[in-house]
Amino acid sequence: MTLFVYAALLRERALEILPSDLVQSANLFRKAAGVYVYVNELVSIALWTGEMPPEATPTVSSIMSLICVADAQAVTARKGEEKSNTGGLLAKLHCGVKETLVEAIGIFQNSTEVCKDISPRFLDFMWSCRILHEMLSCKYFVEGLKSDGKVGPAIGYLRWSIANAKKSQPREDSSKLVCKQVIDELILLLQKYEHENSFVWHAKVPDNDELPSPEAVRIVSHVPYEPQRWERELVFKL
Repeated sequence: MTLFVYAALLRERALEILPSDLVQSANLFRKAAGVYVYVNELVSIALWTGEMPPEATPTVSSIMSLICVADAQAVTARKGEEKSNTGGLLAKLHCGVKETLVEAIGIFQNSTEVCKDISPRFLDFMWSCRILHEMLSCKYFVEGLKSDGKVGPAIGYLRWSIANAKKSQPREDSSKLVCKQVIDELILLLQKYEHENSFVWHAKVPDNDELPSPEAVRIVSHVPYEPQRWERELVFKL
């Protein structure tokens, strides 16, 4: 439990310095992920009898490690945005964040017995983050398609993504607001592309099953946690 709280504090610190130091923030997210991985391995080999609190289960530690890795890659994508990296790369990075969160959500949904005492807001948080990064991936992906002259596929993918996002809205009002802002941005982009297409390009919009999709790239991993000597002594004394 002490290690779990330590990892949570590392993640909180990463969020605090995010606006001012992207590199250090990403590093702290990766360190937090490493602590959660260590907790997972520690609990998996422990001789435990009786009921365990959710924070002390391998399931929750696995979920939290994935969330922290997703956080770190999201910061990497943000850094790429500041450096004006290509839309194709940013689309892959955001899609990678989405896929990492999909994995975390899958673990949560397949571990109902372990996660039954966890607030549903936790799942809603992961779900809203997944939606957000899916839409951001869409934004950069269609910009890349447009730059390559593939206006029809760009319009088709925008239509599909907007419709899908509207069907998968989070429950929390704050999350809804963030997602709505990105959806509105995609709608404006779609209107722009459709207007240009009707006057200039006259490109055919493919059916949904013919649309391209962004590739997911996951480039961030956890930083392995190595217990300090005093921590080992504390464990042995207990």
